[in-house]
Amino acid sequence: MVQMENHDSSSTTTTTTSSSFSSFKTYFHALSHTPHRLARRACSVSTSFQETSRVRAMSGTDMKRTLRWYDLVGFGVGGMVGAGVFVTTGTASRRYAGPSVVLSYAIAGLCALLSAFCYTEFAVDMPVAGGAFSYIRVTFGEFLAFLTGANLIIDYVLSNAAVARSFTTYFVTAIGVSTKLRITVHFLPKGFNEIDILAVALVLILTLVICYSTRESSLLNMVLTVLHIMFILFVILMGFWRGEWKNFSEPGNPKHPGGFFPFGASGVFNGAAMVYLSYIGYDAVSTMAEEVRNPVRDIPVGVSGSVILVTVLYCLMAASMSLLLPYDMIDPEAPFSGAFRGGSDGWKWVSNVIGVGASFGILTSLLVAMLGQARYMCVIGRSSVVPAWFAKVHPRTSTPVNASAFLGEYGWIILGGPWDCDRNGIWMTREF
Repeated sequence: MVQMENHDSSSTTTTTTSSSFSSFKTYFHALSHTPHRLARRACSVSTSFQETSRVRAMSGTDMKRTLRWYDLVGFGVGGMVGAGVFVTTGTASRRYAGPSVVLSYAIAGLCALLSAFCYTEFAVDMPVAGGAFSYIRVTFGEFLAFLTGANLIIDYVLSNAAVARSFTTYFVTAIGVSTKLRITVHFLPKGFNEIDILAVALVLILTLVICYSTRESSLLNMVLTVLHIMFILFVILMGFWRGEWKNFSEPGNPKHPGGFFPFGASGVFNGAAMVYLSYIGYDAVSTMAEEVRNPVRDIPVGVSGSVILVTVLYCLMAASMSLLLPYDMIDPEAPFSGAFRGGSDGWKWVSNVIGVGASFGILTSLLVAMLGQARYMCVIGRSSVVPAWFAKVHPRTSTPVNASAFLGEYGWIILGGPWDCDRNGIWMTREF
């Protein structure tokens, strides 16, 4: 930890530039001062000016401002629209809202948009790469910021491992391969000894991409996001084409509640709480604020625009699913693919198309999450909570290479664990 004490006219200025991580001796010496340092720093708050000047200077080279509003929209859509929407929609409709799950998505989208406004306000006032960590540091102090940063890093790393392994599940199912493409390492504990080769390769490739250039990462995300949206639009069109409007009001079993609101208003709001998980991901866009050319204009359009676009897509997907089947006949584990796979009229191939589209969604959500986690770690390194080595920005690539490579490598390690869920926290291995 770099011990720095700044005082204005009411005190003296003392700066100690030696790092407590420079050697074991200095580390243990600094460790003995932990109670004093904790008391001094726990409630100390930073300022927007410090975050954008002195603290940012600890990275050495500045990150290049290469992103425009459309890049942020692409990151937002790519980060939110993962494979989880193919599961949460069925669960919310079958158990909570019925056909009114369309309104559940609209309400959840409005809540996400209000939250996005908060991120936008902070990101415009303080365009740094720290996201929620930096915002809490300037409002509630370093201790709460540390807890937030630690939780964010754990969340990103573990969920990214889950998403990477889920990509393998979706991909091999879509191409009709039954094997899991995993290697068993016998000297590791059972349940943690299956290495997913495809997931490891995927994380390696994406790590190299985000280390190389943020701009190129944005271009890759744009291409994958456009492909994913094309598959989503295909699913929507198929639902409106093959669906029946009576399914909006008539259940498959006459004994079950009918109407557009079979579970009442409470069911709509319970469904909104369930599907809100599908909007997780727009927060990662705020970590790109330091690399935006015009933060005042681009950040509000990018963050808010992506949430609005995703809300429209989700509502249309929910409507198409409700048209395909009565709500009480929807498979909560595989609503879209199940609607086509169960039939014998030659439409079973559509479920494989959905699998391909979900694979693109996993790629984009993983790419955006890996970009976000590296920038969180970079700014946490600037605050000296972790070694300042993580804060360094490479002078050639203008990206936080150290943080990106470390977290990418750590992701490879935990890919041997039993992770098979989406970043939204929904288990997906039964989708197909």
